[in-house]
Amino acid sequence: MAGNVPPVADERDGLLRYLEQQRHVLKVAAHGLTDEQARLTPTKSSLSVGGLVKHVVSTEDGWIDILLRLPQKPFDQAMAEYQAAYSLGPSETLASVLTRYDEVAARTAEVIAGIEDLGQPVPVPKGVPWYPQDVEAWSVRWVLLHLIEETARHAGHADIIREHVDGATAIPLMAAAEGWPETPWMKPWSPESQPA
Repeated sequence: MAGNVPPVADERDGLLRYLEQQRHVLKVAAHGLTDEQARLTPTKSSLSVGGLVKHVVSTEDGWIDILLRLPQKPFDQAMAEYQAAYSLGPSETLASVLTRYDEVAARTAEVIAGIEDLGQPVPVPKGVPWYPQDVEAWSVRWVLLHLIEETARHAGHADIIREHVDGATAIPLMAAAEGWPETPWMKPWSPESQPA
């Protein structure tokens, strides 16, 4: 998947492909990192590349639960899980979080494939402080657009953090992750190509 989303067949295909593309560029930001590097927080924030991937995995999975109208967790549990989702735990690896991301992506695609109307209402959970109390429902379309927005925002954060970790930037990382050949204008990232 080089750089841009290919032409799309329809709205559903477009929404899913743009979400897939944003997932891909977020995973590209993690390409080649060790678990230790994935945990680094090299900026003034407490964000790490691994933590951002884990957060987006948890967020997407949670939105699909809402879309399916599954029971929501108690507020205290939800808050604790939300905060824990921003960092890799001691027993977690970057590889395990990326594998979980693939599982969540497959779940999202399967759920969306089973919904005929993207305008189908998705009731707003009540009593949750970060959801609007003056809105009765979103739509499946809105949820997909929100997931694209959320993933893209954090993919950008991950790009910045990755550059602080080892100097790697998006296009050379994408070239390395996708196996592009070296050209006069671009050399794929490699651990050896980074400054010491």
